[in-house]
Amino acid sequence: MPHFSANLSMLYTEVPLKERFALARQSGFDAVEIQFPYELTTDEIQAELTQHQLKLVLINVPAGDLMQGGDGLAGIPGREQTFRQAVFEASHYARTLHVPRVNILAGRQPLDSDLLPCLHVLAANTRFAMDVFAGSGISTVMEAINGVDMPHFLIQNIVQMQEMLEAINTPSVVIPLKMQFDCYHMAMMGENLDSGLTDNIQQIGHIQFADCPHRHEPSTGNIDYAHLFKLIDSLGYQGYCGAEYRPSKQTSETLDWMHWT
Repeated sequence: MPHFSANLSMLYTEVPLKERFALARQSGFDAVEIQFPYELTTDEIQAELTQHQLKLVLINVPAGDLMQGGDGLAGIPGREQTFRQAVFEASHYARTLHVPRVNILAGRQPLDSDLLPCLHVLAANTRFAMDVFAGSGISTVMEAINGVDMPHFLIQNIVQMQEMLEAINTPSVVIPLKMQFDCYHMAMMGENLDSGLTDNIQQIGHIQFADCPHRHEPSTGNIDYAHLFKLIDSLGYQGYCGAEYRPSKQTSETLDWMHWT
């Protein structure tokens, strides 16, 4: 089976974030990820990680107003300075907590902006973030998010992720940009998950999963995760697969997939 991490922004939401670390460990996880950990101090997080013998394997760069329905930061002309401040904050958390990779959310294309300038800003901002993170040995990943849940998102599918990697990963790059491959988002975009994973496995730095179309736990939708987990294993993927779903009931009652063989 793949190595699993619990996304504490989505799982165990019946309790405050600080209390979710203990529940993840009780469920059998040895690794966690947090979309935006910044409501807790690094000291608070480290205390929980140490007490419960957990690794924090992924965080996101702060995304401004994106999660509240706004356009975000990374690909938005005029918000470059705010994005740089967000990168420094993410870098502080990642360095202090020994987080090996940080995800960048591209953001939405503003209604009053053309696509090409947004992509140019996204590429320049991503290069800046990669330089900052690489100084501490931290890798950068970028995620495609489906345009159904988040209309006008700048990176929505596998081809767009490939194009961004090709544009950014020049020979001078110290730690190359990789994909954060979210199976739910790709399924919502109609992508073939088998070929998407197989064809891009060398460029994938992190995998996340939820069933489709309702983003609940595996076996509640139309993705065959028993097959997909075996495929990921067969591809030799050494990273983590993050459980980033909305539990259909208490989180502890949705974890049968952890014990599939």
